[in-house]
Amino acid sequence: MGGMVAGPDTQGVNLQPHWRCARIHVTGVVQGVGFRPFVYRLAGEHDIAGWVRNTAADVEIHAEGRGENVAAFLDALKTKAPPLARIIRIDAHDCAAEGQPGFRIRGSTSDPTKGQLVSPDVATCPDCLREVFDPADRRYRYPFTNCTNCGPRFTIITDMPYDRPSTTMSSFTMCPECRREYDDPTDRRFHAQPNACPVCGPRLRLLDAGGREVSCADPLAETAALLRQGSIIAIKGLGGFLLACDATSASAVAKLRSRKRRPSRPFAVMVRGLDEAESHCVLSDRERELLSSTPAPIVLARSRPGSTVCEGVAPGLLFLGLQLPYTPLHHILLRDCGLPLVMTSGNLTDEPICADNDEAVARLAGIATYFLVHDRPIHSRYDDSVTMVVDDSTCVLRRARGIAPQPVELPFDLKPVLAVGPQMKNTFCLAKGRLAFVSQHIGDLDSVETLDHFEATIGLYRHLFRIEPELVAHDLHPDYASTAFARDLAGRGLSSRAVQHHHAHIASCIVENGLDERVIGIAFDGSGFGTDGRIWGGEFLLCDTASFVRAGHLEYLPLPGGDAAVMRPCRTAAGYLLHLFGEDAPARSAPLAEWLSAAEMDSIVRQVAAGLNTPLCSSMGRLFDAVAALTGVRGTIDYEGQAAIELEMQAHRCEGPAKDRYSFPLARSGDGYTVQLSDVLSAIVRDVAARVAVPIIAAAFHEAVARVALEMCRLLSNDSGLRTVALSGGVFQNRILVSRTASLLRADGFRVLLHRSLPANDGCVSLGQAVIAARIAA
Repeated sequence: MGGMVAGPDTQGVNLQPHWRCARIHVTGVVQGVGFRPFVYRLAGEHDIAGWVRNTAADVEIHAEGRGENVAAFLDALKTKAPPLARIIRIDAHDCAAEGQPGFRIRGSTSDPTKGQLVSPDVATCPDCLREVFDPADRRYRYPFTNCTNCGPRFTIITDMPYDRPSTTMSSFTMCPECRREYDDPTDRRFHAQPNACPVCGPRLRLLDAGGREVSCADPLAETAALLRQGSIIAIKGLGGFLLACDATSASAVAKLRSRKRRPSRPFAVMVRGLDEAESHCVLSDRERELLSSTPAPIVLARSRPGSTVCEGVAPGLLFLGLQLPYTPLHHILLRDCGLPLVMTSGNLTDEPICADNDEAVARLAGIATYFLVHDRPIHSRYDDSVTMVVDDSTCVLRRARGIAPQPVELPFDLKPVLAVGPQMKNTFCLAKGRLAFVSQHIGDLDSVETLDHFEATIGLYRHLFRIEPELVAHDLHPDYASTAFARDLAGRGLSSRAVQHHHAHIASCIVENGLDERVIGIAFDGSGFGTDGRIWGGEFLLCDTASFVRAGHLEYLPLPGGDAAVMRPCRTAAGYLLHLFGEDAPARSAPLAEWLSAAEMDSIVRQVAAGLNTPLCSSMGRLFDAVAALTGVRGTIDYEGQAAIELEMQAHRCEGPAKDRYSFPLARSGDGYTVQLSDVLSAIVRDVAARVAVPIIAAAFHEAVARVALEMCRLLSNDSGLRTVALSGGVFQNRILVSRTASLLRADGFRVLLHRSLPANDGCVSLGQAVIAARIAA
């Protein structure tokens, strides 16, 4: 703090000796989390006079009292803050006394030039849940019950500061009883902006497939009955609509798959509580904690034999995506229904989640039989977050509800920058100073609807966080929709910079761990445009947050048909064998002979020979696809990563440790090391022909990949002196691979960096783009 201001003449106030007056600014997630009532109560405990108010940028406090009381008050602001608050900084300076008795909560002030952090939506708290199921409570079975400790936040905010007129609750006038709670600083609903009850708040309606209201006394009870009868129902939640059906009914799940055009991609399942979750999955302590946490994400956990969830929910997989109810609506529905429910995004494949009632009825009419809707508007679309636990650490697979828009704190300052992210699994990033706001999962930018969602959400973030970018960063790939968007901004006067995809992966991992140093980066994913115009994806980089050197990579092999090979791993495998072993090699693989007709095989031979529509790639993701095809696991996919995921499932089925059956030779050239693939692929073809069990082959392949990563890091460390390794890319969402690679590296004395709050997949790329572009431009 600055110098003390005290004395009897301060603004005409007769101050006591040792009196202290302080103006305090608290920045972070401090609005919408009960921070002002907390400050009010804290002031009473420490005999502090003054006031507190929300501003567009922070929470501002004026505190007057004895010096030791003010000091204790300041310390308690940091150490006793509400559980949902996230304090980034407390600035305090001495000021003139105002001399007003008591402590007040003042009205908010706004400033269109300043931004404030926003809380994500928060799962229902125990106090609200007790009220919802108490027949004597006025909020009994009310599906929109909330307080300052829970409920909607980011999905309803239209502007800052966070006050009711700046939310989608602005049209709901509170009844006298709700108003009393809202105005009482000692009530847990003091300034709970979504506060409501059955008298004055949002209401549910049940609609049929044509959008006509179904007459019923209790829409939730009727919905539960319809779900038990096998119906598919679109349910409006916090960030959009979810499609629900009975997870124990094979026919209901099959009907949902057919209508949603989602043949085999796994669905998530919502269960009533932890006891029911335990009946379907084997849960670790960390998984239980994650399921019960305030973000309430989907958690991928090992399925338990004997679960009543039907096999069609997650076909061919050993893990089930579980989540607990996170709104009163879900809690009531799960209790009424008495069944585990599939809860999947309310959209057609590759489209954004539906948020508006009319939009849902129009877009989901061919999927849902009924619609459970309400009249509280959703301002920002959000899918559910998806997580898993590896080696007792949380890995985020999809960053969305409950996590975004929490910022990543950077170890250095950045100029205002917008990074538009990649084409697949898109997120964007707005950064300024030491905060980087990585958006919620947007999705693949392949449809007009998703592009509209992408642009609208960028506009929302720019407005809420008051960031006007001076620079736009984008991927090197010239044909990405995000690249076109960035070029359009550049055409309007914004400077732009292209960033290599895998460099962005590693840079995001570096800064997410709070570091600013050069590392060995291993980027394993499906594809990324390289500086040589080829497809990269099995990369070893020496890099920091401004530059990189490609020090090693997988051997370049042909991808016959480009995107067609991505969807048909058998084509990838055939192209690899043709290039490495000659024209007769694919015929020696029984799985390929089964999946590829003679005509298609002839076409592949011609393509590879002529190099026609056959880009060369160094992708680890495509190598996993090829091995999945060669082992007969998967020749054609219907969702991204399916072949690699099912190969991982086979490796999980291997009993005992994986043997050192395979190894990758390394070759050194003028620009680094090349991981050669012929030995491993030829050995796998031989093992398949010899009828070696697929789980043994799959586990040994995983082990070989982890060991070549270690071997390469040893070589690069000897060359560079670096001893920190960052792992990024979608392939590192493979539980076995990330665990084994990190374990081998740590045992060899390396420090290993893994993603923390961002996915290892392309959902992290926008952060890396922002950091690299801004550092180069600085």
